[in-house]
Amino acid sequence: MLPMIFILPIVQLMLLVYAATLEMKNINLFVVDNDMSPTSSKLINKFSGSPFFNLNQSSFSLKEAEVSLIKNKADIILYIPENFEKKLFRENKSKIQLLINAINGTKAGLANAYAVSIISDYNKNVITENVNFPTNIKMPDIRVIYSYWYNPELNYKIFMLPGILVILVTIIGMFLSALNLVREKEMGTIEQINVTPIKKYQFIAGKLIPFWCIAMFELGFGLTIGKIVFHIPMLGNLFVLFGFTSVYLLVVLGLGLLLSTLAGTQQQVMFLAFFFLIVFILMSGIFTPTESMPQWAQYLNRINPFYYFMRVIRMILLKGSGFIDILTEFVSLCIYAIIVLSLAVWRYRKVA
Repeated sequence: MLPMIFILPIVQLMLLVYAATLEMKNINLFVVDNDMSPTSSKLINKFSGSPFFNLNQSSFSLKEAEVSLIKNKADIILYIPENFEKKLFRENKSKIQLLINAINGTKAGLANAYAVSIISDYNKNVITENVNFPTNIKMPDIRVIYSYWYNPELNYKIFMLPGILVILVTIIGMFLSALNLVREKEMGTIEQINVTPIKKYQFIAGKLIPFWCIAMFELGFGLTIGKIVFHIPMLGNLFVLFGFTSVYLLVVLGLGLLLSTLAGTQQQVMFLAFFFLIVFILMSGIFTPTESMPQWAQYLNRINPFYYFMRVIRMILLKGSGFIDILTEFVSLCIYAIIVLSLAVWRYRKVA
């Protein structure tokens, strides 16, 4: 249990924050250049100079490129037909083709967006270099200055670390509380405890409070690692974050206790916990925004405790939100905690 409490969070934070990313920086590009002109070469150089594309294959055969795409050796094919340069300067228009592996829709969409952006930028350069404007006409100078709020450097680690922390804190709280009570059943000590004068609420409090403290320590420990190693901003009030976490952990510990009353062995409770964890994590918004989910999934997400904490921890740390901004989520979790703990106590009394 000690390695699970102290070593596991460090390893998972260091690995998952770097590995769990939706950024696409290694898109394999296959170039089919049948024009072999200076203009097509400049376009290819634009792609090779991009940090998102790896130009590692080229050919004059489109069929060969498609075979590479089928074998997953290439993610996108840039096909430049013959007479590309001639049509571009004689007819003021020409065509190129992008063939994209769209098995992964997210990756395909990002790859297409990157490629179209490069082609559009190249097109502007061609127009600027080759179109002769009258000397008395001054082209307007348009400058676009970008300003990204809350994550100005677009660092994906800053977005992922709070989400990973939510998962770690939840796993520690839910698993340890569930496994501890089931362990009492397997060892047969639960019957000995039930015949003692100790009251049920005292027994349950004794089982849950230590893991509540451990999970709170894990949150503080993870935030410290995030600040030192990943330089995560902490714009909001940490007392608000820990106050919200204290209520959230009541929900998580209540769920763990409820699962332990439904299971007779540690294997059973682990299967039950994994079932709920997988659903809750995938619907929490750790990778994709919950607003993009179907309407029925958004309604179903209201019983997902991960959703509330995932939203709030990012609001407090990255946006500097205060208690008023998270009041709806706080009240929802308070109601959730009362319901879950009541069900867990009722179920425990029924089977004890």
